[in-house]
Amino acid sequence: MAKSYAQETNRVITTAVPFLTIAADARSAGMSDMGVATSTDAFSQQWNPAKFAFAERKMGIGLSYTPYLESIITDISLLNASFYNKLDDQSAFAASLRYFTLGEIELRQNASDIGTRVKPNEFALDGSYSLKLSPTFSMAVAGRFISSNLKFQDASTDSQAASSFAVDVAGYYRSREIGYDNFDGRWRAGFNLSNIGGKIKYDAGGQENFLPSNLGFGVGFDFILDQDNVIGLTSEFNKLLVPTPQDYDNDGDIDAEDNDVYQNESGFSGIFNSFTDAPDGFSEELKEFTWALGAEYTYQNAFMLRTGYFNESVEKGSRKFFTLGAGFKFKAAQIDLSYLFSTSQVRNPLENTLRFSLTFNLGEEFYND
Repeated sequence: MAKSYAQETNRVITTAVPFLTIAADARSAGMSDMGVATSTDAFSQQWNPAKFAFAERKMGIGLSYTPYLESIITDISLLNASFYNKLDDQSAFAASLRYFTLGEIELRQNASDIGTRVKPNEFALDGSYSLKLSPTFSMAVAGRFISSNLKFQDASTDSQAASSFAVDVAGYYRSREIGYDNFDGRWRAGFNLSNIGGKIKYDAGGQENFLPSNLGFGVGFDFILDQDNVIGLTSEFNKLLVPTPQDYDNDGDIDAEDNDVYQNESGFSGIFNSFTDAPDGFSEELKEFTWALGAEYTYQNAFMLRTGYFNESVEKGSRKFFTLGAGFKFKAAQIDLSYLFSTSQVRNPLENTLRFSLTFNLGEEFYND
């Protein structure tokens, strides 16, 4: 679809399989969709698999449920299952499955047809390996198979699902506990280059679409007030490594010809060009970064309160929201909840949605200090 020149200033970057960017667990969602530099949990696979090398239990299992567009329809949701296992004190492997269902849709050629019921869906299957390179720093690599089944059989087209492969490269730093005058503390930092791969295409003659390749990085600090009370503060930044849509032929609008040029760029060249291709230069490149602040209070490692704020430029999507979350741990099991309040004029599909996660931490304990 062509855009008018007046709309061109809102150069929102869009990609295929955007479900990969949705926070799939309630703990991260309660801290404004962050997890690159937070402490390790069973859902670290999506955010930063390098954190698994610092896990404090032998293995963990995570299950989560996220309703989507709940105020409009009730059968669209994101389901997530994650598992990690520490091989020893230095290394771990993990696997996860994210499944996004768009519910049941009835297709008709005209009003008199009986109709065909279809269930579009997308999923990503991941595997990762993480290794400590020092007592305070680890790195990880992850591989991901992505399937998007959004096209359906009719008289003229087939219904083969689109698929692609991608990799992540991540790093995580967790300092030793440091003694200050009135409290102890610990620094955290991390980065994740995620969904790095080729493009995805839905049929042999159709256009290829960019994956949501992303650079995420952040830093955090844990205020260890005493053995019962810990406050963690974290700040994170993200940038899609995808080219910026623009008026390539300088005819005053973004039309089909411009879209052809845009789609012909390869996924890997698009990653590198995404840092320098914004038409308005460096100031627009900065607008393509989102930022988030999050906080988590933990009492006796059994009760958690969380909050956060997420911000995106108005010209790049205008996602702005405030989140609240809580967690309750009993023995090996933990349940987490989160809730999102939009602060933008643009409606958020997860607005006023309650998300749930269940975690099981099993096996022997590891001490990382």
